This record gives sequence, structure tokens and C-alpha cells, in this order.
Amino acid sequence: MIRSGQERLYSDLAWLWPTMSPPEDYVEEAETFARVIREHSRITPRTLLHLTSGGGHVDNRLRHDFDITGVDASPDMVSLARRLNPDVKYVIDDVRSVRLGRTFDAVFVDDGILYMLTEEDLKAVFETAFEHLVPGGVMLVYVESTPERFEQNRTDVTRRTSGDTELVYVENQYDPDTSDREYETTFVYLIRQDGRLSVETDLHICGIFPLDTWRRLLREVGFEVRETRFEHSEFPEGSSEPMFACLKP
Repeated sequence: MIRSGQERLYSDLAWLWPTMSPPEDYVEEAETFARVIREHSRITPRTLLHLTSGGGHVDNRLRHDFDITGVDASPDMVSLARRLNPDVKYVIDDVRSVRLGRTFDAVFVDDGILYMLTEEDLKAVFETAFEHLVPGGVMLVYVESTPERFEQNRTDVTRRTSGDTELVYVENQYDPDTSDREYETTFVYLIRQDGRLSVETDLHICGIFPLDTWRRLLREVGFEVRETRFEHSEFPEGSSEPMFACLKP
């Protein structure tokens, strides 16, 4: 992931991740990603490069469909991913500049792309995907936030329990300056272990770009741009997120 240096979830609070968002929560979306990759590819995809692979929870299901290599900049998240998926190769590196010296049948860019704060950053990730993709292969990426869909001051509360750890976390999204391409996601974690409470806070700076910017940058890199929708049973009824399944000619 690309981080501003403040996101504790990817450093000293990474141990919370399996409790916050357990691997079993990712089965449905991973199956969707695998299906869309197969549907749009001009080849039979067997190998997959996962950019911003995080704690490996999506890979825990995708590894049944593909031979995966994951790349993420957070050593703490990669450590979690390696323990969860010992059969997956993980590389600690910057997804904007990493070059692995090989190509893959498919590339999946996960939601860590939210941490791209400039058009140059966003385009650099697309260039990484393009360079590592075989002709006829698919690069899949979905778009969580756009200015058109952003909900100011959205706040969600989630409760989780794992072993002796009880976790309640509050997630708030706020854009203090709608004229730029950044917004803030603030987490407040209420952590109880053996009944003892600790409270931690965590600030994430995320990028937000219009869909037309995504389309333009993908075409500039050389992709044949195809648009679809990411649907999930946990989304509000009738809602979905934009998703790009882009072919390398």
C-alpha cells in the first residue's frame, strides 16, 4: 500500500486486521473477482499478480483459482498474509515502481489503490499492472470512492470478537477540502482484552478521482478499457461500485 506514514492499521495496529475484517468475509468478493477475470480474459488465466495485497484475506480464496504473487508496501501486513497463505509468494515493495521481471495472466489491484493521492500515483500503478501483464490478459480494479458518490461525514460502527479480543471500531469519512483530490478516513478503535479497555485513533489520507480520470489514465497507459459493476450482498439494495476489467492488447 502507499501510505502517508500515519496509518497505524498497517504498522503497530496491524494485529487488529484479522479481527476487524476476517478472511471468511472475503469469499463472495474473491469469487466475483475470479469470475470477472475469467469472463474478460482472452487467455486462460492461471497466474495472477495482486497489487496492494494487504493482509492476504482475498488471496485466501483466490489462491484456489490462481498461482498468486502479492505485492504490498507494509511489512506488517505482508507478515500477516504470509502466515495466512504460506503457498503464496509475497513481495514487500511499492506498487508504483515495483518490477518483478516476469509477466502474469491477470493483475488484480485491490482497494489499497485508495492511497494514491495524485494522478501520477494512480497512473504509475496502472503502468505497473500493464508492464506485468501478458497480451490478452486482464487487469481488474474497482473504484470505492469518487467525488460523484462521496458521502460527507459518513460514519459506520462495527463490532467484532476474536478469542479474548473484543473490538468496536468507528470509521468516519470526511473531505475538508472538496477542491482537491484527497479525503480523510478516521478510525477510532475500542479494544477490550480480558475486560481491559484501550482506545486508539488512526488517520488515513485517501485519494479520490472522477471516473473520467480513471478512464483517461487507463487508456493513456495502453489498456483497452472495459467497464462493469462490482456487486456484493452487503451493499445497500440496488447499489454497486464501478469496476474496470481492462485488457492488454
